[in-house]
Amino acid sequence: MSVLGATPSSFPVSVQTLIIGAGACGLTAALSAVEAGQEVLVLERDATPSGSTALSAGLIPAAGTKLQQAAGIEDDPTCFAADIQAKAHNQNAPALVSLMARTAAPVINWLTETHGLPFSLVTDFDYPGHSRRRMHGLPTRAGRELIDALRTRAETQGIDILCNARVTSLFATGKTVTGVAVTRPDGSTEHIGCTRLILACNGFGGNRAKVAKHMPEIETALWFGHDGNTGDALDWGSALGAQTAHLGAYQGHGNVAHPHGILITWAVITEGGVQVNNTGQRFWNEAQGYSEAARSVLSQPGGVAYAIFDARIAAIARQFQDFRDAEAQGAVKSANTLHELAKKLDLPPETLAETITNLPRGTDALGRNFTNPPLTPPFCGVRVTGALFHTQGGLMVDDQARVLDQAGTPFPNLFAAGGAACGVSGSGDSGYLSGNGLLSAVTLGWIAGESVT
Repeated sequence: MSVLGATPSSFPVSVQTLIIGAGACGLTAALSAVEAGQEVLVLERDATPSGSTALSAGLIPAAGTKLQQAAGIEDDPTCFAADIQAKAHNQNAPALVSLMARTAAPVINWLTETHGLPFSLVTDFDYPGHSRRRMHGLPTRAGRELIDALRTRAETQGIDILCNARVTSLFATGKTVTGVAVTRPDGSTEHIGCTRLILACNGFGGNRAKVAKHMPEIETALWFGHDGNTGDALDWGSALGAQTAHLGAYQGHGNVAHPHGILITWAVITEGGVQVNNTGQRFWNEAQGYSEAARSVLSQPGGVAYAIFDARIAAIARQFQDFRDAEAQGAVKSANTLHELAKKLDLPPETLAETITNLPRGTDALGRNFTNPPLTPPFCGVRVTGALFHTQGGLMVDDQARVLDQAGTPFPNLFAAGGAACGVSGSGDSGYLSGNGLLSAVTLGWIAGESVT
């Protein structure tokens, strides 16, 4: 990847708003830009729009939405911002947190009412760190459904999405981006000019060298994001002199079925389930969150753990397509007794039975407060490992999602959103509040799209 200083004498094709990346961020930005009267072209390196969004649960946190109001849930951006900052140990830029927190509800209302996306609230369990129930998702609770719905709306609005189009270079004159070079599968190159450019091509989790440099503690984890997340936006921005922050921040997940590679919703834990290691014993306070769970699980023998729950919790988890897929593939084991379940999972039966039978009511020695009903037969379990989902650090942006230079001055026509921009997860993994990734994607994407000067 490179940034070329010399702009071609002319571009065969030029558009007003050019967007790199057709994930939730890029497609949201495209819909917003068209609404602002812009001519839009989206470039996608893959054969079809996908990105990290398609690998997620597709849940977006938002405070003060009409769906919350209809459900009788009192929430507001101030409360949401406080939750974000508390989880991130106040390491985020307050202005960026406030921007995302107050923008999320208008975006959800807009996607629901203007574009007909059938969002609903997750109301039957809580996510760690959220003081209100504010997760919004589509019916299958799968990111693939979200991508497909956004793509359909983009196509309905006449937005051109050019797939199999990998951006290999940026053209710039001073601080003004003038266009890009695109490489096609046959090796041919095209030059496309633009009035403004939105970087919506996510972070650098798929670049093992960058992961090793910025977050070595997660270097050996299973990569569960999109392979196209190689840090292109970071490289381009850095070459232009952009400001970056929190490059060691990331979202991990410690509950990916292994070796099946299927995400197991953290609801199996928050509703009263636990994680044990291969000795059948608990090893950490699971209430902290699924992002920091990745390191905890990877620190156990073999880098694996076992999520243990029951049929009541499994019924809640089945609202997620991923969980149903895991059951269909045999990743989730079920048994009428703990001894029988232990045998199916190849765990010590007596130890597992003792661990689960003696789960306390109230706060235990590991610091977890158990308030859910005790686990009862039939019991369920799944072997899991830790994974890296996506990075959270990136290019710093202002309140219009414009990229900032080292002096804090915005580039005139360069925008960043989603994983390309610095998120609100602090400096590591423990600052990640559930949904932060898609929160950044849709809020900054929406803002970047409409920020026409």
